[in-house]
Amino acid sequence: MTDAPAATLTPAEPTDDEVSEQKAVRLAKRERLNESGMEAYPVSVPVTTTIPAVRAKWGHLQADEVSGETVGLAGRVVHLRNTGKLCFVSLQSGDGSRIQAMISLANVGEQSLADFKEYVDLGDHLFVSGEVISSRRGELSVMATGWKIASKAVLPLPNLHSELSEETRMRSRYLDLIVREQARQVVRTRALTMASLRSTFAGRDFLEVETPMLQTIHGGAAARPFVTHSNAFDTELYLRIAPELFLKRAVVGGIDRVFEINRNFRNEGADSTHSPEFAMLEAYESYGDYTSIAELTQTLVQNAALAVAGSHVVTWADGTEYDLGGEWDRISMYESLSAAAGLSITPETPVAELQALADREGVEVHLPNHGKLVEELWEHFVKGSLVRPTFVLDFPVETSPLTRAHRSIPGVVEKWDLYVRGFELATGYSELVDPVIQRERFVEQAKQAAAGDDEAMRLDEEFLRALEFGMPPSGGMGMGIDRLLMALTGLGIRETILFPLVK
Repeated sequence: MTDAPAATLTPAEPTDDEVSEQKAVRLAKRERLNESGMEAYPVSVPVTTTIPAVRAKWGHLQADEVSGETVGLAGRVVHLRNTGKLCFVSLQSGDGSRIQAMISLANVGEQSLADFKEYVDLGDHLFVSGEVISSRRGELSVMATGWKIASKAVLPLPNLHSELSEETRMRSRYLDLIVREQARQVVRTRALTMASLRSTFAGRDFLEVETPMLQTIHGGAAARPFVTHSNAFDTELYLRIAPELFLKRAVVGGIDRVFEINRNFRNEGADSTHSPEFAMLEAYESYGDYTSIAELTQTLVQNAALAVAGSHVVTWADGTEYDLGGEWDRISMYESLSAAAGLSITPETPVAELQALADREGVEVHLPNHGKLVEELWEHFVKGSLVRPTFVLDFPVETSPLTRAHRSIPGVVEKWDLYVRGFELATGYSELVDPVIQRERFVEQAKQAAAGDDEAMRLDEEFLRALEFGMPPSGGMGMGIDRLLMALTGLGIRETILFPLVK
């Protein structure tokens, strides 16, 4: 409870005319502040502590108790009452912590109080100095002996008592962070997740590296790239769709356990699980395979859950609890598809038979081949039924050109996709390291590209040359960081990205 009711903006969002009027008033205040020598934007203010630190140290004070400690702190004005001989202002720090400041005639004097009433608005950054006390109603406060505007806000804050529209949250994330605790929490959750991932890798002797974002040949995934032009080299370049081919070069060079957390760019659709620009984790482990890399991936996700939630059971934004603990399910793509479709589908099933099934089910496949049809039919029949975290194993060879052939099942490769919350979170391989077979796969991809598949990979001679120097048997994985945040928070992808791309 505060000692005075908070002044708020109008219940509805201000109109453009109202915003323009308020901006004009605030700009005039800015001008008068600067003319008077008080400064609307001082280079610094003498802060000695932070709002969270004061709350941690003195939050135990009872009503009417005093600390005996004088502090200087600053925060954004989020509530304000300017009447009589005592003004109340609530200051908010970047993490959302708040403290009340009391500006009284007795402590600051007549002129300072009058200036406070004239110049301070909601949204300003304000510095106050004074003793930490607990008010008569038990509100932790600073009884100010001095104050100073740290930064004048010339635009009004949105209504602090109503939700921002999704459009405003996406376009003006800075306002979302000021107003909404969940937005701030997602940023903290992401930071804890990244620290956890790096800690898990460090515990397993992985080295973090950086690979090029601008590439002369796009590769490492089946995706449509963004194209740009280098003036310096007078050549067409591609924004990275995946770091895989460069990370494998690092493995060839002797970095046996390597990972990268990077930005990838794919010139494709945007929806609740896809963003054209996104964060990706990829890792490669010499002398591992898709089984060992699955165990690593499970550990990475479970450790991240522990870091952000203190448990393998995470609570999503809507209150749903989701269990990421235990050993995760493993199912075969072909076997699960056969069971769901009610007929036997194997790597030998003819394309015509698969196409007929797709036609009956209304499943459209662009430039269909065996592998594409199997994967699209699997998504149609099986994907929606997955609830628990599940590794889907053993994919068609046609759709996995960088993956080693299965050691015992002809026609498939040692690849898994990890599904969590009904979406694909990660993928892992037993890596293809034979340069002869890799060249054959690239040639087949080139044929698909020539037939009109703009997601097919290009022939990368430099990568093939690296493989020819010998790459050890390896396991590799890739996981979307934004999607990992989705799994931990239950939010859509645009909510997990701090500044999502908005048209």
